[in-house]
Order: sequence, then structure tokens, then C-alpha cells
Amino acid sequence: MKILVSAGEASGDRYAAEVVEELRRRIPNAEFFGCAGPRLRAAGVRAVVPAEDLAVVGLVEVLSHAPRIYQDLWKLVRAAKAERPDFALLTDAPGFHLDLAKRLHRAGIPVFYFVAPQVWAWRKGRIRSIRKFVDHLLCIFPFEEEFFRQHQVPVTYVGHPLSGSVGATLSRSGFHARYGLRADRPLVALLPGSRKAEAVRHLPALLGAAERLGSWREMNFVLPASSTTGKAFFSERIDNPGVLIVEEDLHNAVANADLALVASGTATVETALLGTPMVTFYRVAALSWLIGKFLVDVPFYSMVNLLAGRRIVSELIQDDCTAEKLAAEAKKLLSDGDALERMRRELSGLAEILRGDTPAAQRVAEVICEKLQCSSNAASTSSESLAAS
Repeated sequence: MKILVSAGEASGDRYAAEVVEELRRRIPNAEFFGCAGPRLRAAGVRAVVPAEDLAVVGLVEVLSHAPRIYQDLWKLVRAAKAERPDFALLTDAPGFHLDLAKRLHRAGIPVFYFVAPQVWAWRKGRIRSIRKFVDHLLCIFPFEEEFFRQHQVPVTYVGHPLSGSVGATLSRSGFHARYGLRADRPLVALLPGSRKAEAVRHLPALLGAAERLGSWREMNFVLPASSTTGKAFFSERIDNPGVLIVEEDLHNAVANADLALVASGTATVETALLGTPMVTFYRVAALSWLIGKFLVDVPFYSMVNLLAGRRIVSELIQDDCTAEKLAAEAKKLLSDGDALERMRRELSGLAEILRGDTPAAQRVAEVICEKLQCSSNAASTSSESLAAS
């Protein structure tokens, strides 16, 4: 059996890799290929296209990368037509994957889409493409299932893929000892984003906030580098010796922090699952922001607040994403133990909502195998079996 897998960013790469491992348990003879990042490549997925090529954020920012992204799209389409996979698993990155889904569907390849495009927030016109070109949608937030059912999209809520995998392996004292940090100082985690472009946009405000907080009182700062940026990327751009840069240690850094300053996105969900109080922020190119204001229809930008249905964490977006405002919000929380504890309790409640009985990757693999009627000794399957189910 051949399976096309495509993920376009660090979180999608991780989620898809977990599904690949679950599918391999059920279909040991499966061969995987597609658009793969480091996690998928480590899981044995042959990279026709490196996922790092697609790690671009913003409506305008994508334009300068469009020719290369379009070339990558056609590399995958040509590979799919040549190798005829039994199905495709596309993860997140709707700007790229809905276009790919259309071409795969027209080639007769069943499409499973994991991590539903957030059309309930913006780009609602994409619902038509999802309904037409995606055979089954696998969503990660509980409210999404009913939304897509109302729009006649075949959908299953599988739970959040982070809910069973987020956790610290070090105690606070162990973390401080590993990195030689002063235990008597507050620890603030700095999360500028998993993509290089967004990290570059956020670093001036984030480092400026750290400088102001360090002048206010002595504290430790830790910046966990993502797999898509790497430690060297930040080491070249940060000359503040008070900011400790660590690699592949996000959960320990955030779980043991008193406060996290987090770029809005997947990291806010991870921080919530770890129960760490946070301030969220985000900035895009000015034109992207202007266009986005007419397209986005949500009361909050942070998924934490969207899930709660109310403002739990501060959101410093676009012009509010400044060193002064980040530092001010951080000071406010660090000076108020009751506020920190209240936020921890509220985040704990959200974590319970996101936790399911079965790990998301396992559930995704189960749904795919149920729909395709595949088994551990399956050698092939066909698009007709999906239509029949």
C-alpha cells in the first residue's frame, strides 16, 4: 500500500508523524511519501518536497514565495499521479493543501484532511472546496464537528493531538539544575513562533520586553527553539546573555516557567495544556493585517480564548505587539499571585475539554482504516471502498 502524506509546518509535521506511526502498526507493508518535515522523515516518509519550504505565514508574505510553493505543489501532484497512492493524508496548511486536495480528488485519490481549516473564523468560502474535494475531515476542536456537519462535510472529531503528548519530564528544580539557572528568580519563557519569518517579526518586541522585565527585577528567560528554526538561528540574532536558548525542550521550559510570552498559534494550546499562565501576541505584515481585518470574523485571536468563549489571556495583536505592552502585561501578572493562580485554574479546565479517551493519532488511523476497510495484512485498497463506506 502506498500513502501520500503532506504537512506544511512544524506542528503539522509532528501530528502527521504520529499518525504515520499508528498507520504503520495497522499496515506494516505501507510505503509513505510526500511533503515531509524532520518528524515525518524520521518516521520513514520519503520527502518529495521538504515541508520547510511551506512554512510561510501571512496573506502578503506568501506572494513572494508563490512560484516556489506552486512548483512544490506540482511536484507532489506529479508524484501522486506516477505512484498512485491508495489515499492521501493532508495535515493543516489549508492554503496549500486545499489546492492539492482538488488535484488529488480529480486524480481519483481519496483525501483525508487532518486538522480542519478554521473556516468558522475566516475564508468561509473554503467550505465548498472542503465539501467537494475532501473525502473525510478530521477535526481537533470539539465545536468544529457540529459546524462542519451543518455544512454537509463528512467529519469526525478526533481530539487534540497535543492532549496526550504534552508534559514535562523535569521538575522545576531539575530544569533549573540542567541549565544552571537561579532558582530564586522568576522564570519567563519566550516563544516567538515556530517559523523563522514569524520569529524574526516578533523578536524585537519580545527581546525588548525581556530587557524591560530584567531591569524591573532579576529573572531568568528561556527561549525554546523549534525544530524548524533551530538553536543557531536564535543564537545569531540574540546578544542578550540573560536569554537562555534551548533546543527541543519546549515542554520542560514552558511547564516550569512562571509565565510564558507566546506567539498566537499552536504554542498557546501547548502552554494551556501545561497549565502555564501566558500573554499572547502576534504580528503580520501591515497589508496582510489590513486585508485580514475584513476576512476574519472571531471575537478573539487566541485559541485559548476562543475555546473558553471569554478572555482568559491577554492578546497583543499587530500594533499592540510592542515591547512596552508585553512587559506591562507580564509585570501585571507576575505582581499578582492571585491572578496567576486564577489563570492556572482556567487553563486546567480547558485542558480537560481537549483531552480525549483515545489519542488523536490513534483515532485518525482508526477512522481511515474504517473508511477504507484496510487491515494489517492489506496490500492495497481503492477509492471505491471509501465511496461505499
